[in-house]
This record gives sequence, C-alpha cells and structure tokens, in this order.
Amino acid sequence: MDGSKIEERAAELQVDLGRRLDPVRVEGLRQPGQIRARRQLVLALNVATVALLLSVMVWIMSFGGFVVIEWAMLAAYALTLPWLSIGLWNSLIGLYLDLRYGAEAAGHVTPQLNRITGHEPIVAKIAIVMPLRNEDPDASLARLQLVQQGLAATPWADRFDFHVLSDTDRPAVAEAEEAGVEAWQLEAPDARISYRRRTENSGYKAGNIAEFLDRCGNRYDYFLPLDADSTMGPEAILRMIRVMEVSPEIGMLQSLVTGMPSRTFFTRAFQFGMRHGMRSYTLGSAWWLADCGPNWGHNILIRTKPFHDNCMLPILPGRGPLSGYVMSHDQLEAVLIRRAGYEVRVIAEESDSHEENPPSVADFIRRELRWCNGNMQYLRLVGMPGLKPVSRVQLLLAIQMYAAAPAWMLFICLGAVLASMPSQFAGVPVWIGLSFFAVLMTLNLMPKLMGLAQVLSQRERAQRYGGRLRVIVGGLVEILFSSIIAPAVAFALALFIIGLFFGRRIGWEAQQRSRARLEWREAAQVLWPQTIGGVVLTVWLSYTAVWTLPFSAPILISLAAAIPLAVMATYPSVGQWSRAIGLFDIPEDRCGT
Repeated sequence: MDGSKIEERAAELQVDLGRRLDPVRVEGLRQPGQIRARRQLVLALNVATVALLLSVMVWIMSFGGFVVIEWAMLAAYALTLPWLSIGLWNSLIGLYLDLRYGAEAAGHVTPQLNRITGHEPIVAKIAIVMPLRNEDPDASLARLQLVQQGLAATPWADRFDFHVLSDTDRPAVAEAEEAGVEAWQLEAPDARISYRRRTENSGYKAGNIAEFLDRCGNRYDYFLPLDADSTMGPEAILRMIRVMEVSPEIGMLQSLVTGMPSRTFFTRAFQFGMRHGMRSYTLGSAWWLADCGPNWGHNILIRTKPFHDNCMLPILPGRGPLSGYVMSHDQLEAVLIRRAGYEVRVIAEESDSHEENPPSVADFIRRELRWCNGNMQYLRLVGMPGLKPVSRVQLLLAIQMYAAAPAWMLFICLGAVLASMPSQFAGVPVWIGLSFFAVLMTLNLMPKLMGLAQVLSQRERAQRYGGRLRVIVGGLVEILFSSIIAPAVAFALALFIIGLFFGRRIGWEAQQRSRARLEWREAAQVLWPQTIGGVVLTVWLSYTAVWTLPFSAPILISLAAAIPLAVMATYPSVGQWSRAIGLFDIPEDRCGT
C-alpha cells in the first residue's frame, strides 16, 4: 500500500473514531476552567459598565431633584443598557483577538478548527435542505442549484442529497416550484434531488424541518439548512463537515454569514454596516460563549440524531400571542442541544457563506416584527429545566434585544414631556449632557467601529473593500444613514410589543427578498404611525421646549420623514449612484461575484 493510501486510510480511521466517540469523553478538550474564567471576566465588565452608565444618568437627573417621570425614564434607560454593554465588550474583545492572533483568531476561540488540514476525506452522509414558503421559486432554487453545482465539482459529490421542503400554499407558486425542481433534476441527473410539499404550515420552519427528519433523517449524519435567500460555497461546506467529523462533541457548527452584492441603496448600506458590526462582535462573543454558541437558523451544520432526539420544539399552551408554535426556533434549538451535552460552536471568520438582506426599510421592519414575536416567546421558555446558565442568558439577551426598542421610545417620549419642565434642566451643565449623549452614541456604535478598525488595521483587508479611504467614507455614511433609520424601526417594534399585550400577533408569510423599488403607497401603509408620531413630537417640542429641537433633530427627521426616506433609499438611480462610485462596496462587489 503506497503512502497516499496509508494516509487516506488513517484519516478514515480518525474520522470513524471521532464519530463513535461519546461527547462526554472529550470534556477535557473543552478547558472548562478557562471558559469559566472568561465568562466571569465578561460578566464583571458588563455589570460594571451598566452600573457606571446608570449611575451617571442618576447623577445628571439629580441636579433638579427627582420627579416621578424621571424615575420612569431611568427604568426605561436601564432596560437599554445590557444590550449596549454586551455589544461594547464583545466588539472590543473581538478587535483585540483579531489584532493579536490575526488569521488564527477564529481557531483560538473555536479550537476544533485546528484539528483538520483541509484534505481529510468526507465519509459522512449530508442532507442540504431548503425550507420554502411562497418564495420566489426561480431565485430560491437557483441558489440551491449553485450549491449543488459547487459540490458536484468536488470528489465528494456522492455524499450529498438535496431536499426542497415546501410549505407553499399558493397554487401558482407551488406549480412553479415543482417545475423548477423537475428542470433541475434533468440538468443534474447524477444528483439526488428531492421535492416535498406539505399541505399546511404547522410548526412553521421548525415544523417543516421536523417533518423531514421524522421521514428520512436516519439516512444522514448531518444536515445543513439554507434559507431561501442564502447560499454557501463548497469549500465552506466541506470545511464545516471536516471539523464536525473529528469533533464528536459539536452538535451545531454555525458559519459567519455575510451579505451578498445588492442593488438598492438601503440594502447596500445595511449589509455594509451589518458586515462590520458582526465581524468583531461574533469573534468576541465566541471567545466567552465558547461551547454555548449561536444558531442563526441557516448556513449551519447540524448533527442529525442529537438534534432529532433533543431539539423538537414544544407547542406553547394558551391562546395569546406568546402561545402556539415557536416562531424563533434557532436559538432555542441551540440551547436544547447544548442541554443534551453537545457543543454549539461558531466559525467566527468570513467565508463563502452568504445571504440576501431586505431590500427596503418596510421589508426590514416586517422581518423584525416576526423575529420580535418569536423572541418574546422565550419569556415562557427561559425557565425550561436543565438549561445551562449561559443558555438562559442567551435567551434573556434575545428578549432584551427587542425589549430595548420600546424602552428607548418610552425614554424619548418621557424626555419630551420632561423638556416642558425647565426647572429640571436648570442646574445641568450643557457640556455634561452633550458629552454623555456623545458617549452613549459612541458605545452604541462600537460593534461597527471595531469591525471597521479590523479592516483598517490591515492594508490587504482594506484593499478588498477598495482601500482605506473608501472604507472610512462608507463607514461614516452608513453610520449616518442607519442613525436616521433606527428610530423608525424602534418605533415600529415599540408599537408591536405594546400590541402583544392586546393579543396582536404576526403570521408566517414569505419575505420580500428583492424589489425594483418601494412604492409610496406601500411605504405609507407601513410607516404612517412613525410619521404621525414624528409630527406630533415636533409640534410638542416646538411649543414647549424649542431649545431641544437641534438635539432631537435626528429622531424627529427619522420619524416625520420616514416615508420619503424609505422610498428614496430604494430609488434605482440612488442605488446605481452608490454602485458607480463604490460606496458601500464589499469584496464580492469588487471581484464581481
């Protein structure tokens, strides 16, 4: 037997040993003492930060003596602080790790990445699944077909099956799905491509996948779910599989997902900011979350049997908006598989793992409302028995992420009422108030700023975005744009959460993945409450505290002008202009992919 055959056989035996090994037996590889120390440090940093920011606000408000409305403002303000603080420290830790370890940073926080060479054979059987519900069948199937074609060009094509899991209830869309799959099967006769359509959307996406696992999950070692708007390259997929093969303790391995090239100004700005905001944040969070990592619901490799045995979601009893099927399944599945003894890890570096982002503010708000409804259901699940303490923290942070929006809006509205009481501000030095406001805004932007710093710290990275000057300009414009858009989104979330108390809930419909532009009528249907709120707030401040208008202008403009801002951000000419000058360019734009 020649050397290459011996090496290949040795790799196969290593993989087989890894697959048979009980995850409990590799507990020593997890370095629990080190992870515990990291979590204690992060807890201390966040507690100190929240306490400091809260105490400064108490001190500022104490100048004129406390009134009832200020206590309510303090409560609302306090509710916004945990998410702000965790973003601050995750991003700072992420930047530090990147500057210290460079290309090895992801392997430092997820050491299992260092166990492979990238040449190991693929012996597992893997299902690539795409759940659909009334999506654009041509675009969705085209993305999945690209995945299949990429894997077909590797020596491991026979290890993959492809499943289109339809929950579509629109006859025309279903007919197009079936025709698209049939055409794909004819084009790729050697590929194993399956199509199944359920007659009802019970359990939403999680129920769709659960039905698939009940029916044929025992055929596969792993499965990899893709959303209708996501895709992955073959090298990224094969790397994840190789890591899982030699890491039997891992139940889920999440890739870092980045945006794909887009056409509208809104989406280009959104994905530019999201990319930089997620880069350092994810690396820093992976450092202390370690074996309790995230699940974002797609572009993630999952060990089939443990998932099927431990991650089937409960139906919440009752009839209110927080009852019924769980809508935000992803993070709940992560904490359940961690409860079963398996790790959830993230590859905290960019790879060929992508998704499309909403094409307009209106579409973004619709998506956020659905996620908000789902995350609020965690209020009924955070007390589930047997969860790891860090897992409960993750569920609480998922709740707090959306609870911060109405808290922020409440703080602003109460502040507008307080502004009509000049005596409460008489003793506060202007420079103190403005300085603290600037500090809060800077802290809120830290994930994006640290992500930009990562790019700027290396000339080669910056060149992928068109150079350092282009990165700086794009970052500044995106921060300005997102700062104007954010209040309108927060206002929508605040109204929705208030509606939850009155029984309002949202359905599970197809997302708008692409559009030529947002029409005025649709923008008005979604954003009229923001407009009314912004006009009322402007009139109130103009009559009671005109001196506040310069400071509150960004919020007032965001709300009162929400409709025209949303429409103009999707104008084809504005998008074309941003592409022509390279504003918000990402590496995929510049390499033409």
